[in-house]
Amino acid sequence: MAFIVKKTIHGNNYYYLNENKREGDKVKTKTIAYLGKTKKEAEKRMREILNKDKKKTEGKEDAKKSKPEKKDISIEDMAIFCKRKGFVYPSSEIYGGFAGFWDYGHLGVELNNNIKKEWWKFHVQGRDDIVGIDGSIITNPKVWKASGHVDSFNDVFVKCKKCGKENKLDESEVGKIKCGCGGDYKVLGSFNLMFTTNVGPIKDNTNIAYLRPETAQLIFTNFKNVIENARMKLPFGIAQIGKSFRNEIAPRDFLFRTREFEQMEIEYFVDPHKKCPYEIPDVDVLVYSAEMQEKGLEPKKMKLKTAYKNKIIKTDWHAYWIGQEFLWFTGLGADPDKFRIRQHVSDEKSHYALDTWDFEYKFPFGWRELHGMANRTDYDLKQHEKFSGKDLKIFDEETKQKILPHVVCEPSQGVGRAFLVFMFDAYYYDEERKNIVLKLHPKLAPIKAAIFPIVKNEKMVLIAKKIYNDLKNEFNVIYDESGSIGRRYSRNDEIGTPFCITIDGDSIKKKDVTIRDRDTTKQIRIRISELKDVLRKLINMEIDFEKAGKLVR
Repeated sequence: MAFIVKKTIHGNNYYYLNENKREGDKVKTKTIAYLGKTKKEAEKRMREILNKDKKKTEGKEDAKKSKPEKKDISIEDMAIFCKRKGFVYPSSEIYGGFAGFWDYGHLGVELNNNIKKEWWKFHVQGRDDIVGIDGSIITNPKVWKASGHVDSFNDVFVKCKKCGKENKLDESEVGKIKCGCGGDYKVLGSFNLMFTTNVGPIKDNTNIAYLRPETAQLIFTNFKNVIENARMKLPFGIAQIGKSFRNEIAPRDFLFRTREFEQMEIEYFVDPHKKCPYEIPDVDVLVYSAEMQEKGLEPKKMKLKTAYKNKIIKTDWHAYWIGQEFLWFTGLGADPDKFRIRQHVSDEKSHYALDTWDFEYKFPFGWRELHGMANRTDYDLKQHEKFSGKDLKIFDEETKQKILPHVVCEPSQGVGRAFLVFMFDAYYYDEERKNIVLKLHPKLAPIKAAIFPIVKNEKMVLIAKKIYNDLKNEFNVIYDESGSIGRRYSRNDEIGTPFCITIDGDSIKKKDVTIRDRDTTKQIRIRISELKDVLRKLINMEIDFEKAGKLVR
């Protein structure tokens, strides 16, 4: 039976809803909720709680009541949500915005940084065979002549004959792709995607340079320096995270196709005559080979090892790196069933590529490329040898010969596209809570924990602020004392905060706190002295939530 209890703290009255429950031979009293500061307010709040509890039990299973349901939303709705919650804003919006450019808000910049941090840890710091660089955005224009970007980095500019909508196509798509309205496209011309700029005070053709359209070429131009300074031996990779720029004809789909974007890229160099020493990950992936596409067959789920064994994927290195990217995404909470790999058919494959696979995700607007993974052979290093006149071969101690390594795979991932993957897979709507629950992996969550005093009591606030100041030295945490405890929980559910730490009356006496789990709403109590260590383990998923403390029933 539930009843109201009044507690007087420092001369102020606080009303709570308590309940007696039999546990074995004993009857124990537990606090269910805080009701307010007046008896009238408390009685009204008690009726609301009891009526709500009654409705919950009518015709519903307990297991279904607190489980958030996955809700698919459009790319337009995601853009609206991201703006409303402080993740992403249209750039220079007060002037009407600027197509293809976006600004990241206070939560978006944290999520972006966490994505890059986890990518770098997985691909660089967690391995012995990859090191990083940070190349210049503007570089000698001869770099882009050697790479082929000056002469052939073009899209075809088209206009629909029926509705008049302008668009861009790859050369391989001309005559094959129709407009969304069903109309045919008229070709208006070819369009180079590089942004040009002038270096120096005189603006003429002798000072033209380019904003880089990709990060890869800076890896190739620094190839020899990295080998010598980092003392790398084959096989090895060079990684880079940085901005790239493409003058897209038709930027669209929010962060998916933009004019300014950030890439996380690896060029992995090998001796083409040697086998991959690493095991191909034992994962099932939806495979869409060139043969399947040409014959009109559906993609087929299979193990990467099987795809390599059956020569669908040509090299063991390629299969290995596809598996690594799959593990990175799914290890951070992405849905494995929303990924597939699609092989380039003959007329879309780059002339220099031995084999190319697109790593794709099923967005609300269809299957789209997250990154292209091309086996580029020795094309790039050969080009830079030719145009620079420098020898980029390395000496192989084993064969006592010079060798020009092959780039067997180049996992090149757009940060913005990864951002969308994690946001779409995290977005849930909870019917019981009546709010969005953004179930981001704790490592990616912008805010790791929110600290609340249950009421604005002097001692509770003091403890809460002390905890906040202690935790913020290691974690990105927030302090919040505004509004009801339920409203504070909802605010943090919607921005993906995995843990809420509440200080109540018992915290003053017992020096412990309550931690609430975002996804299940379950709560545990732990001692304040153990809080930092427990929070660290929860974020890194080193311990199950219910085993991290005493479960609150």
